[in-house]
Amino acid sequence: MLAIPLLYSIIFHEIAHGLVASWFGDNTAKRSGRLTLNPVAHIDPIGTLMLLLVGFGWAKPVPVNFNNLRPSRLGVICVALAGCTINIIIAMTAILLMQFDVFNTSSVFSTVLPIVAKINIMLAALNLIPIPPLDGSRVLMEFLPRQLQATLSRFEPYGFLIILILLYTGFLYPVINVFEDVIYSFISIFFV
Repeated sequence: MLAIPLLYSIIFHEIAHGLVASWFGDNTAKRSGRLTLNPVAHIDPIGTLMLLLVGFGWAKPVPVNFNNLRPSRLGVICVALAGCTINIIIAMTAILLMQFDVFNTSSVFSTVLPIVAKINIMLAALNLIPIPPLDGSRVLMEFLPRQLQATLSRFEPYGFLIILILLYTGFLYPVINVFEDVIYSFISIFFV
């Protein structure tokens, strides 16, 4: 029951990157057939295996040619934040639906909706962390001098390994919790 909402949360995250990139002038994702809900187009074999085994996984990143984005800096920031934004919107939608009795009285919805909300808040929080290749690093790089951008981008090939080590050792959880708290605070503005 958890695998499908998590898988589609990741897929929506990736599609959002591609859609926003197209709004800013880059149609790479569209041309490569990645603006689809078909999970086959998004499956990364290792990311999917990790998702099923440890509950943390990833899809193939949607291809974006950042050189095509206009205006460049705003385009990069919006594309980077698109995935996290869609995850927050999905979480807010799940929380909104939980407010209605028709969904609270159904055992399926009363079980699935809180999980969908939590998964999407967790995905948004994790992706906001500024470790390459996570979205937060792309946003951070737009505000750094070129030399620091180059230094940070050198970590990208090792990013998932760094993230897995930080998750395994527990060092990343306090950071994720801070981002989750910020997201929960933002969402609570709409549900007071």
